[in-house]
Amino acid sequence: MNKTELVNAIAAEAKITKVQAKDALEAAIKTVSDALVKGDKVALIGFGTFAVNEKPARTGRNPQTKETIQIPAKKVVKFKAGTELAAKVK
Repeated sequence: MNKTELVNAIAAEAKITKVQAKDALEAAIKTVSDALVKGDKVALIGFGTFAVNEKPARTGRNPQTKETIQIPAKKVVKFKAGTELAAKVK
């Protein structure tokens, strides 16, 4: 499902216009993104939790040259499905 299909599904489910659904989706995405940038967790009961996870620096290997390289530390977004969502997907 892409963003357009998601907007159409939200509009149909909530019985609102596609413009309103798009605005609501974009506001939700911006709010979640802003919270993650600040380092906060976003927990949606029954759906799941978004959090920022820090990966430490590590040593890797270039598969073409077999040369050892240093991979820098970075932050990644992690999603853990909630109990209800996990049960529905099974």
